[in-house]
Amino acid sequence: MKTEIPRLRKECKLSQGELAEAVGVTRQTITSVETGKYVASLQLAYKISHFFNLSIEDVFDFSDLEETQ
Repeated sequence: MKTEIPRLRKECKLSQGELAEAVGVTRQTITSVETGKYVASLQLAYKISHFFNLSIEDVFDFSDLEETQ
């Protein structure tokens, strides 16, 4: 799943560790979500989106998931 997290982090001048701490996960989790190795749970997607004051759809691209159905 593609995300806008790297771009959003850079715009806010946040490290992966800082975002991870803000949403209650490890830096490795943020890295895995950003690289597509891990699909964020709905709870984590909400926390990340809420942190950036955006909707989940503005942060995460679900088109990959829609194509497999």
